[in-house]
Amino acid sequence: MFKHLLNYPAFRHNPFRIIILFFMLIITAIHAASASVISYKKEADGLLFTLDKGQMKITICRDDIIQVKYTVFNKFINKPSLIVNAKWGSPAFKVAEDKNQVVVVTAKLKVIISKSTNNISYKDLDGKTIASEDDKSITPATIAGINTYNVSTQFNSPKDEALFGLGCHPIDTGSINYKGRNQDLAIKYLTGAIPVLLSSKGYGLMWDNYSASNFYGAEAGNTKFKYVSESGRQVDYYFFYGPGFDQIINLYRIATGKAPMFAKWAFGLFQSQDRYMSQDEVISVKDNYRNNHIPVDVIVQDWYYWDPFPIGAHVMNPARYPNPKKMVDELHQSNIHGMISIWPLFGKGTRDFDTIKNMGGLTNITWDNIVTHTFDNYYDAHNPKARELYWDMARDSLIKRYGWDAWWVDQCEPDNGLLLDERRKSDFWLGKGIDYFNTYSLQHSTGIYQGWRRDIPQKRAFFLLRQSFAGEQRNAGALWSSDISCTFEAFKSQVPQGINACASGIPYWTSDIGGYHYNWGVPDWSKPEMRELFTRWFQFGTFCPIMRIHGKGERAIFSKNWDEDTRAILIKFDKLRYRLLPYIYSLAAKTTLENYTMMRSLAFDFRNDSHVYSIPDQYMFGPAFLVNPVTGKGQTARKVYLPGTDVWYNFWTGEKIPGGKSINAASPINLMPLYVRAGSIVPMGPEVEYATQKTNKVIELRIYPGADGQFTFYEDENDNYNYEKGRYTTFSLTWNDQQRKLSISGTKGSFPGALRQHIFNVVLVNSNYGAGPLEAAKADKRVVYNSSALVVQL
Repeated sequence: MFKHLLNYPAFRHNPFRIIILFFMLIITAIHAASASVISYKKEADGLLFTLDKGQMKITICRDDIIQVKYTVFNKFINKPSLIVNAKWGSPAFKVAEDKNQVVVVTAKLKVIISKSTNNISYKDLDGKTIASEDDKSITPATIAGINTYNVSTQFNSPKDEALFGLGCHPIDTGSINYKGRNQDLAIKYLTGAIPVLLSSKGYGLMWDNYSASNFYGAEAGNTKFKYVSESGRQVDYYFFYGPGFDQIINLYRIATGKAPMFAKWAFGLFQSQDRYMSQDEVISVKDNYRNNHIPVDVIVQDWYYWDPFPIGAHVMNPARYPNPKKMVDELHQSNIHGMISIWPLFGKGTRDFDTIKNMGGLTNITWDNIVTHTFDNYYDAHNPKARELYWDMARDSLIKRYGWDAWWVDQCEPDNGLLLDERRKSDFWLGKGIDYFNTYSLQHSTGIYQGWRRDIPQKRAFFLLRQSFAGEQRNAGALWSSDISCTFEAFKSQVPQGINACASGIPYWTSDIGGYHYNWGVPDWSKPEMRELFTRWFQFGTFCPIMRIHGKGERAIFSKNWDEDTRAILIKFDKLRYRLLPYIYSLAAKTTLENYTMMRSLAFDFRNDSHVYSIPDQYMFGPAFLVNPVTGKGQTARKVYLPGTDVWYNFWTGEKIPGGKSINAASPINLMPLYVRAGSIVPMGPEVEYATQKTNKVIELRIYPGADGQFTFYEDENDNYNYEKGRYTTFSLTWNDQQRKLSISGTKGSFPGALRQHIFNVVLVNSNYGAGPLEAAKADKRVVYNSSALVVQL
């Protein structure tokens, strides 16, 4: 460390150089040493440690959830978490110690605390190490002129560990795996942050700090990783033990809140554009979809419907929107829902600006209005009274007044990408902005979700968010990947970002199909290369949790920008999405009721297969579909890895292929490589033009033989919160492959209008029939199911 001093002339000729060096080494060692344990006290929920400098608290939240708090100060900060809303009990645990360590044992874990370093190791009951700390630190820092402390925890990381999660970073071109690379975790324009990490070793971490942070995944030659937050007075994180990823996400949502059900229409197609300029234009989009019998469920009114009024006026310009209520009613009459963009900003010269300013609800954080060239102010979403006032304004001026069904929560960073220190220096209601840098969107969505649930109780909330943070799933939020460009490079980046966003515990993610802008201008969608880009992106969007067209330039499916070959492909995938709605809506219920993840990193289902750790562009969509987007310009084939040892079926042809190997999959422009896992049961509905369209046609039950399988079919009233009162129905479909037997359980539950009879065409998929998006040419059995258990022999 001090080798350079030995060659420094003034030091080399100093007679006291050895003594000086000795004391320098001692001082350095003291500074670097971790705080040691002096004593500990067993409390009802864990252990409180007194250190030679500071304190540490190990809270046993559950047998498989551990909270760690550490500080060098005399006491912890006493404030409720903005992320965690669970009320923990007092699970049983035992404590033992020897001269070197303290051991806490729960029904699922051993938590071992080193007395000399206070570092924590997590082991299973057999003594196998799951994860271990290397260091915790709190060091003085000055940021944006603010005196504060950097907070960090470093963990050991074995060579074969893979790391997933950490949110959505739309312009990140890195791999799916965070092992060996770093990630900015400061929420700002085109950078998101969800501080939830999943390890292939079977654990998850959630970092409970709200300041701008960083993740470093390549420490000490890739043998360690660490979180560093720029401001705080204590380390605070949660450890989740799975070991499966589904269980880790289950624990995360137990800690932070369940994702409520979206209405069924939210799983159909969203049609949006930057931007519809008038009431007549919105209605013309509706007419073109319905008159051409193209499936769609939502039409979106994007920004500046208020122009020329200032932002935050919450006014639809009557010159262009003479009767917004009539417009929304017309959408509803055509079984189309409406979503409107409302920003958390206020421009001077409006009554709403003055009202929220006078109650102390404005911040000094500004956004450079690119249309009016003024600086508009964000309201303080951390102030509960300001949140309430903001909701009241939007409710009375727009949402409830006109009957809008969903809210596009745009521009919730909050900044324009250039004024981050404004946020750090801002005085939020809860404290200094530097300490709440990442929580604006979480607090903003909390206010509008709570207001919606209270004031519009019979309509399920749906909020499209440009930014998200841990816990935001409980606010009916769907994360969108922001203003990405209309290029194949941008498209390629979206696939791993969507996968990792969902691996972070946020179950609903979407991107602008086609991208938002082309060099900030309008792309020419009539060009062959742009048609190819949109087609490939649309294929990917069909298998995203939320399917949504948006961006600059006319790109609706009926658009004259598409030639007939392109339009035919788009319609094929649009209709496939709608045929899969029984499958998708049942997965949405599983997401709410069981904390499931619909868009699944391959490590969810194949965690012990190291081949999947570095694949950025394949994922499971529910239990059945292996999705393989084509992201290269002119690409007509792509490498596909078929994980596991199961048999896979080519969705388009019914061909069976053994798993555990890579194949070169043909990828002509009219299809995306799509494979179905053996043992899958996929319910497919009839062709419809909107999600809740009633038909008398049968549901096709596709069974992919080769393994046992199970699927739970779910139905409810489609758009209210009665499901929270148990008003829904489920029945289980179970396939016994050896006996060629499908068992259908009796229906559980009820709700007004529930179907008591279903007609199923049961199809055993093979290369002769049952493949592709269309209804199978023949069924192996036609079954009339009257809600009572039955067995179908095939």
